[in-house]
Amino acid sequence: MNKLIEELSLEKVGIVLKDEPLANHTTWKIGGPADVFIQPKDLSGLVKAMRIVHKHQLPWRVIGKGSNLLVRDKGIRGVVFKLADGLDHLEFKDDVVHVGAGYSFIRLAVMAGKEGLTGLEFAGGIPGSVGGAVYMNAGAHGSDISRILKSAEVLSEAGEIKTYTNHDMQYRYRHSILQDKGGIVLAAVFQLAHGNRKEIADAMAKYKDRRRLTQPLQLPCCGSVFRNPPHDHSGRLIEESGLKGYRIGDAQVSEKHANFIVNRGKATAADVLALIQHIQKEIAERYQVQLIPEVEVVGEG
Repeated sequence: MNKLIEELSLEKVGIVLKDEPLANHTTWKIGGPADVFIQPKDLSGLVKAMRIVHKHQLPWRVIGKGSNLLVRDKGIRGVVFKLADGLDHLEFKDDVVHVGAGYSFIRLAVMAGKEGLTGLEFAGGIPGSVGGAVYMNAGAHGSDISRILKSAEVLSEAGEIKTYTNHDMQYRYRHSILQDKGGIVLAAVFQLAHGNRKEIADAMAKYKDRRRLTQPLQLPCCGSVFRNPPHDHSGRLIEESGLKGYRIGDAQVSEKHANFIVNRGKATAADVLALIQHIQKEIAERYQVQLIPEVEVVGEG
C-alpha cells in the first residue's frame, strides 16, 4: 500500500489517506477504515488515480455522499474513491442539464426548478450525489432516473472514459448495469421539460414538507433501508408488526418512519445488520414477505 500511496502522491491526484475511517464519510456515521482513501481534486486526478490502482490490481469502490451505504466494522480492503468538489459542475442548455457526478442530487432538483424545468421534482427528498443516483437508478414519488437520463460518462476500471446511453444502462428497479460490471459515473445528461415555475416549486415544497414530517432527519441514517415489495410498502409492514422503536445496540427502527434505521449515537454495522435480519425474520413469519435491503452493504465484518 505504501508504494501505491507514494505513486498517488507523486501524481498529485488529490487527497490520499491511509486507514481513513469511513464513518466520517457515510450518512449513517458508521464504518471501519479504508486501506487507502482517495478524494480526487478533479477529473484528471481521478483518471490518473484509477490507472494507478488498476496497475497495482487492487480492489476498489466509489462513494459519493455516503447515503444508502453500510460499511462493515472492519472496513474496506483496497481503495475507496470519494467524488466531491472536483466533479460537481452544472450547466443548463435549454431543457437539457449537464451535471457532474459529485453534485448534490437534492440541490440539482432545486436548481432545475429555479430554471423552470420539470422532471426532477422526485429528487427533492433523495440524499446523495448525482453519481450515486445514476448508479442505482434512484427514485421516489413514482419516478426515477431511468425516466430522464439521456447519457452518462463512465470511467472504466482500466481508466477509459465511455459514454452510456439510457438503453446501455439497462435500468430496472434500483439497479443499473454498473452494479454488475463496475465503473465510476463521472457526469450525467438529463432530459427535462419546460414547466410552470410555480407548479414545480409547489411540488418541491410538498415533497420537502412530507420528508421533514415523515423522515428522521435529525439522526444519522441512510435513507430507506428496504425496497418496497410489489403493491405494498415496507414501512407499513414494519410498523404494523410493532417494530417501530425496536432497538439493537444503538441501531433503532425509527419511531418516525419504520423503513428507516437510525444511529442513536454509537451504533455499529453489526448492530444495523442484526436489526435488518430481525426485521426480515419478523416480516417473513407474519406476512410471508421477504424484505430485500435497498441499502448496499460493503466491507468486512
